[in-house]
Formats: sequence, structure tokens, C-alpha cells
Amino acid sequence: MAERYRPVSIEELPSHLILEILSSRRLNALDLVCLELTSRTFGGSHALYPHKFRSLVDFAAFQLCIAHSIYSRMECSAQKELFDRCGGKWKRILRFLQSVEQSSDMVETSAGNMQITTGRFHTFLISNSSVYSCGSGLCGVLGHGPETTQCVTFTPINFPSVAYVIQVSASNNHAAFVMQSGEVFTCGDNSSFCCGHKDTSRPISRPRLVEALIGVPCKQVAAGLNFTVFLSRRGHVYTCGTNTLGQLGHGDTVDRPTPKVVELLEEIGSVVQISAGPSYVLAVTDNGAVYSFGSGSNFCLGHGEQHGEFQPRIIQTFKRKCIHVLRVSAGDEHAVALDSSGCVYTWGKGYCGALGHGDEIDKTTPELLHSLKSHLAVQVCARKRKTFVLVDDGSVYGFGWMSFGSLGFPDRGASDKVLKPRVLDSLKSHHVSQISTGLYHTVAVTNRGQIFGFGDNERAQLGHETVRGCLEPTEIFVRELDLPESVL
Repeated sequence: MAERYRPVSIEELPSHLILEILSSRRLNALDLVCLELTSRTFGGSHALYPHKFRSLVDFAAFQLCIAHSIYSRMECSAQKELFDRCGGKWKRILRFLQSVEQSSDMVETSAGNMQITTGRFHTFLISNSSVYSCGSGLCGVLGHGPETTQCVTFTPINFPSVAYVIQVSASNNHAAFVMQSGEVFTCGDNSSFCCGHKDTSRPISRPRLVEALIGVPCKQVAAGLNFTVFLSRRGHVYTCGTNTLGQLGHGDTVDRPTPKVVELLEEIGSVVQISAGPSYVLAVTDNGAVYSFGSGSNFCLGHGEQHGEFQPRIIQTFKRKCIHVLRVSAGDEHAVALDSSGCVYTWGKGYCGALGHGDEIDKTTPELLHSLKSHLAVQVCARKRKTFVLVDDGSVYGFGWMSFGSLGFPDRGASDKVLKPRVLDSLKSHHVSQISTGLYHTVAVTNRGQIFGFGDNERAQLGHETVRGCLEPTEIFVRELDLPESVL
């Protein structure tokens, strides 16, 4: 009987079974690297895979890449360019794909799944499906009830029922939350209908279900200034709120009290990512095209002029050059995009060096950021006159206006300009997985689940009780996350 349950070493398992385990999608690129380095079984030669692959792990990484939703939508030319940029290493390609996916979604850290999002004067944190907020809570944006106008530390938000939050977006005075079920909750100032509820008589101080989207499961929300954009799992875009500049994309300037589908985008195809500026929207489709609509001021729409667009219009620069865009970030006065080979493009108002080209000249259409071309970018983040770029090794580059130290360079004055991308040396000892920046503050999450904040803390938007500001990244501790599981 004892022989029947004899322990079996990994070396005794058939190669096809090992390959199946490696390709189960439960391992990330770093896991594969560690396995390859620590065991001959994973790094050695097997007859199971073609000779062009260096190891069984390399072959497994290849299979994971070709099955990945981002890679499978890329044209052959884009796939080849990414392959060349990664030095022909499938594990690095896999790391790039997984990092891009996580940086705009939930990040897998050793402390659990996390996401950080900054609003104007507040910050939201998702940790293992629970949501915390801190900062200024005027109009109920923090979601803690009418009596709460400020939270000096990260405080958990209570939802009407057991709800697992997978994404959050916040603007000046309202916030929106996407649940694992696809339901969307909103809170804050609804006087402009931006929360998607017809009742505008008073602020919504606690998260409330957007009933108009029942039956339309969503995967992402983007909060603009007095309007909100919703992305359904089917790839359709819905908008509601103020529409004076055509930012809702319906071809008119009529405000919408509840979410309405943007019909033109519905006809074009499936949208995979959205980003909202103060009065404009950027939408990325599954074939890598970018559409923009709303206010054309500061050249943020990327069409070469400052005319507004009441309906989605494709950005021709990307289409003409066959650039497959993966992610976009709509800042206050400029925008930034990440393509499928890890290159970065910026356009809009160049004031204070926010575009990163070494000057303050406006760019009317997207322009490649040459100084970062040797790096593989996985996330881009734009806000008020500043930009951050996260690269695949976990380093962060920042440029633009220092504004209260929110770029994280302690050797520069609070009103200095950084005209070209510069690495944040103070975070070099950490592997950053996600970064988000507000008006005057910035917060980052590492792969170990550590949270670092820098910039203005006058309204407690960094979650520190005792400091008014941080000129360099300072770790933020969330007390609830430190409690033993039995206490929770």
C-alpha cells in the first residue's frame, strides 16, 4: 500500500504533463524564469518542442504569448517588432504582455491583488476586492456618507451588499466602481448627471448601483469632469453627464442623465480600453486604433487642430503608420499612448515639458518619445502637466512640472520643470507595478504590495496623517491591511 502512494519527483513526470502545468496560465513570467534557473527539468532539452526554443519553459512562454488576448490581436508585423524589441526572448514578451494588462487593471502582488487610482484631491485603493479611500471628501466622492468630508488615512468603503470591486476611477467630485459581477456603482456630486442617476437633488454620499446598466456587465469605467464613460464586457462604450463640448460622443451637445451607448463606436467594433480627460475621451479598439471625441482644446484629440469632435474620430497618425496602440492616458492638457512594442507617444500642450521631448512645444498629433525607445514601456499615465512611464523592469520615468514634488525628484524645486524622461532613483530599489497621479500627488504600488506616495498631502490625499507633503516617495501603511486575517 505504501508503494502505491510513493512520492514522485518532478523529474519523473512526463514532459507533456510538465508542459501542461507550465502553460496553465497560473504562472507569470517571473515564475517561469525561476523554474528554468532552478531545475534541469524545465531548462533542459526535451523532444516535445521544436529545436528553435531554448527550453521547455521557453516553449511554454511562447504558448502563453500566442494565447494572450493582447498578442493574438496584433498583426504579424507588430508581433515581429515586439519579438525583436525583446531580443527574441519569449519570457520577456510574456512579462511585457502581463505587465501591460495588470498596470491598467488589478496588479498581482505578494500581498494580494491591488489597484491604485488618484483623483484630484483623493486616492482610492483596491486590495483583494475591498476598497479604501483617503483625501478630500466633498460631495461624497470618498463614499463614506454625508458626514465625512475628509479621511486622513485609507478608510474602507462599505457597499450596500457583498461586492467584489475590480476597478475604480475618480475625477474631481465623483467616483465609479466596477464589480466582479459587472455591475457599476457611483458616488459623489450628481448635479451634472455624471453618476448616472436621474436624482440630482443631493450628492450621492455612498456608492449606489447604476440601475440603467443592469444587464450590461461592465469591465472598466473612466471618470471625466462632470461626465463618466463606461466600457462593457462586449466592448461597447456608454456615457452620461455633461455634454456641452460633445464629450459624450453622441453627435450632439445634449446632456444625458443615464448611460447611453455611443453608437458609432458600437458599429466600428470592440473597444478594449477607455480614458477620460476633463472634457474629452480616448478609446482604443481591439485592432489597435485610437478614437477621440469631445473638446479639442490643447490638441488633446490628436487630429492636428483644436476643433471639437461630437462623435468618435480615428487618430490618423496611428492608422497611417500602422501603429498598434494598447493603452492611452488622457491628461488635463495632453495625452500619452503606449504601443504594442512598448514605445510611447505624446501629444497636446507641451507646457513644463509634459510631453517629454526636451522642450515646451505643443504637439498637434502623436509623436514618438525617442528618448525612451531603448526601454520597453508597460504603462503610461498623464495628468496635470506631468507624465509617468513605467517600464518592464519596474523602473519609473517622470517628466513635466514638479508641482509640489509630485514628480518625485527631491533634488528639484517644487515648481521646476523636467523636460525629458528621468528615472525616479528613489524607487529604483523597488519593482513598481502600477502608478497613478492626481493634480499634485502621485501614488505607486510595487510587486510586493508596498504603496509609495509623494507630492502634496494638504488634503490627506497621500493617506499620511502627519505630513503636509512628500518631496520623494514615502511608504504609505494601510492599517486594515496589516491586521491578522482572523481579526478581519
